[in-house]
Amino acid sequence: MSTTRIEPQRHAAKETALFVPELVYFEPASLEYPKGQRILEWVKERGLPYQMTTSHNRITNLPGETELEQYKISKRTLVVGIRKTLKFDTSKPSAEYAIPLATGCMGHCHYCYLQTTLGAKPYIRVYVNMNDILDATKKYIDERAPEITRFEAACTSDPIGLEHLTGSLADAITFMADQPLGRLRFVTKFHHVDSLLPLNHNGNTRIRFSVNADYVIRHFEPATSRFHERIEAAGKIGRAGYPLGFIIAPIIWYDGWQQGYAELLEKLAETLPAEATRDLTFELIQHRFTKTAKTIIEKRYPKTKLEMDEEKRKKKWGRWGQHKYVYPDEQAEALREFITERIFEHFPEAKLEYFT
Repeated sequence: MSTTRIEPQRHAAKETALFVPELVYFEPASLEYPKGQRILEWVKERGLPYQMTTSHNRITNLPGETELEQYKISKRTLVVGIRKTLKFDTSKPSAEYAIPLATGCMGHCHYCYLQTTLGAKPYIRVYVNMNDILDATKKYIDERAPEITRFEAACTSDPIGLEHLTGSLADAITFMADQPLGRLRFVTKFHHVDSLLPLNHNGNTRIRFSVNADYVIRHFEPATSRFHERIEAAGKIGRAGYPLGFIIAPIIWYDGWQQGYAELLEKLAETLPAEATRDLTFELIQHRFTKTAKTIIEKRYPKTKLEMDEEKRKKKWGRWGQHKYVYPDEQAEALREFITERIFEHFPEAKLEYFT
């Protein structure tokens, strides 16, 4: 009697889902704007709990019995408000200024500098007064004329992860398309780019994807899109004519890092369509941390494998009035040299914007 062997079905990995908050707050004034009303309708359609708040900067009494529980809930909390401060922060070396579309991120990257810069306010804030924000953007462009002024939209958030709620990137991209002296830039770890593909961008917006060795993504980047999703999205962006870039950050020294970063660049070269490599940039950022960041990270991710040993690092003065710890010169140079060589091996026409 013969038997037929039945092969187990192989299911494709489930797509990384769009962000859906568990709790939503609205500043009353935000509902005077069409964008605020649209977000409210979106919230009501899904039956999400929401309430009013006097200020997007003062959300208190979040549920959770411990500080860690409150932190996790805050990362699933959306606050819809008005951006009152229209003085833009600088954003070197990426751009001249940071354009404030949102604050906070739904990702759980262990190493993220937002752990400290947002402090006790890790909840996600979006701003609905885009006309005010874009008017301020135009003033900055005019002030620096005839120089080109670049604006980074991802200094305090990952705006792609919120675009299905806000449409603010679309607003900024179409605005910047008409600015001969303005450029928009942002970086993302999410793949939900389809709404941006048909926009008129006039080549004035560079979309970059944060990529890393498989080890780093697996251990330190929970709640973000998978590597293959990001690269597929990068191909779409390239085919839509946007200037494309990649940020390899944070570059981490670990056992097997050469193989990990070599494989990363090989995968990019194998996967990207030719259209995506015509105007390609890379930015390289080595891992760094402050003592404050280390304390917060170990509290929020107590099982993290992230190496943060001050004795193994070089002490460097940071722009925020704290020392940061980077790799010693010899290690930093080895990382820079190895990864740079792999970049130009696969992408000889690419531009390396900086290593820091």
